[in-house]
Amino acid sequence: MTAIDRSRDHTEAITLGLHDASPQHLVDAMAKDVELELGWGKLIFGQTFADAHTLTEALRREVAGRRDICIYARESHVVVAGAPTELFIDPSHTYRLRFADDSPDELLAPPPSGVTVRTLNDPVDADAMNRVFVRCGMVPAPVETIWDNHLHADSVTYLIAVRDDDDAVVGTVTGVDHKVLFNDPEHGSSLWTLAVDPAAGLPGIGEALTRALAAHFRSKGRSYLDLSVAHDNAAAIALYEKLGFRRVPVLAIKRKNAINEPLFAPPPETVDDLNPYARIIADEAMRRGIWVEVLDAGAGEMRLTYGGRSVITRESLSEFTSAIAMCRCDDKRLTRRLVSEAGITVPRARLATMNDDDYAFLKEVGEVVVKPTRGEQGKGITVGVAADHGPDELAAAVARAREQHSEVLIEQRVAGSDLRLVVIGGRVVAAALRLPPEIIGTGEHTVRDLIAAESRRRAAATGGESRIPLDEITEATVAEAGWTLDDVLPKGTRLCVRHTANLHQGGTIHDVTPDVNPELCRVAVAAADAIGIRVTGVDLLVPDITGSDYAFIEANERPGLANHEPQPTAAAFVDYLFPGQPGQPPAWTPEESRP
Repeated sequence: MTAIDRSRDHTEAITLGLHDASPQHLVDAMAKDVELELGWGKLIFGQTFADAHTLTEALRREVAGRRDICIYARESHVVVAGAPTELFIDPSHTYRLRFADDSPDELLAPPPSGVTVRTLNDPVDADAMNRVFVRCGMVPAPVETIWDNHLHADSVTYLIAVRDDDDAVVGTVTGVDHKVLFNDPEHGSSLWTLAVDPAAGLPGIGEALTRALAAHFRSKGRSYLDLSVAHDNAAAIALYEKLGFRRVPVLAIKRKNAINEPLFAPPPETVDDLNPYARIIADEAMRRGIWVEVLDAGAGEMRLTYGGRSVITRESLSEFTSAIAMCRCDDKRLTRRLVSEAGITVPRARLATMNDDDYAFLKEVGEVVVKPTRGEQGKGITVGVAADHGPDELAAAVARAREQHSEVLIEQRVAGSDLRLVVIGGRVVAAALRLPPEIIGTGEHTVRDLIAAESRRRAAATGGESRIPLDEITEATVAEAGWTLDDVLPKGTRLCVRHTANLHQGGTIHDVTPDVNPELCRVAVAAADAIGIRVTGVDLLVPDITGSDYAFIEANERPGLANHEPQPTAAAFVDYLFPGQPGQPPAWTPEESRP
């Protein structure tokens, strides 16, 4: 049915929101601003609200973890327009069964053999209803709410389908009597939360529950039974139409929340192609009702839109990171100078000149890290070039670095662990120790085979982002420990196979956010400020995360947020992109310089 049937007096006009077509005394007799608590959320009857603003505010009061539904609003488009970033029109159809058009015999058809449809006997039945809801992916309700409604709310009817052999609940349906609830002049009723246990193994349970509820309301003199069904639920629609239900132009309104997310923000077709660093941001954005448009899945580039604000991101790099800040992070020499001028401790270093002065510096400091001045993901870096190894090793390390960039930094190696601090919006939101890759001997496999196996595990765990290169650096690190790649490593023996802790070079990462010293957080925030960047990963070498000693290494303009779970880095990033988004709790505790 797609239009009002004027031959039916004026009764249908009220439910469809056209109150002007109904006698005013019928409208005036209804209860006002009716909200029915069902535990999983509230049913909000829009035709009982005098104005759209009041109805909009009622929907905005939805409690976290709940799923309120408004139906029969007079002007659904006006209600949604009152909070367009929070509300949406549910993509569902409303179906109506008119009892005058159906024979009582059809409604009283028996349930499937071995099944009985009855009302609740005790709170145990209410708990069993919830188990069916959960198995169907629906929101459960507090048992006390169900039981209290059953005992005291004459407007609510709960029916359950139970197996005769063991009395197990295999289905449930909820009915609402509009006449009792708000003195509906149409004498209507509605069906909600029809659910059948997927493991029941008995056909016809949903039909039996629907028929039983319809017969119940017909016996009470109600005129019709309405229900809402997802527009693409072909099986359910076929059942309802078989039973005589017909479409009516009634809309439902819901609030954008995590439960309803698939209804208002379907993931873009390419979202599954995003790497973990972009996907964690996309998931957080979609959870909040922020539209995600994938521009380049391979590069992790997306456009996030919320209301009138649109931001392009490339993983954790956004339009809000300036080109100047990005260049400062990219050039490690410049980064060092800026943070050093801000009073932050940096290791001694020099720009490689490819002559004897390089080796003279190495002899002076004892051991160095050789790295290209520009680059990322640990490429071209050699850690632990010692003076007693002679100038040839240094020259080889410089040559490897120059393959990534023509300018090479020779930096004093400082003892300590590699600490990554993620700074977002002037706060440290996560801290993690990054450890070099290592293998554990089995007594049967060679070092080469163990590295290959560990590399496969690291790749599987990180979506292909982390692998251990089997190259001359790995071979040299293994040799430094007294082994060759073809040696069988004794059972239980641990062997570090690269000195760099970079994740992309096979390193591992371990969350230490609760334990890190506040002074180290202060240093990270100060470094970000000196560079002029609001989202960054600051790397420090520290002898102890609970102490205050450190040496600044570098800052990354695009930190991998997915590496820091369970810390809410993606939530903090989205908060930064969309400050003051309505209804969002703080993603992290707002202390001065740490989570």
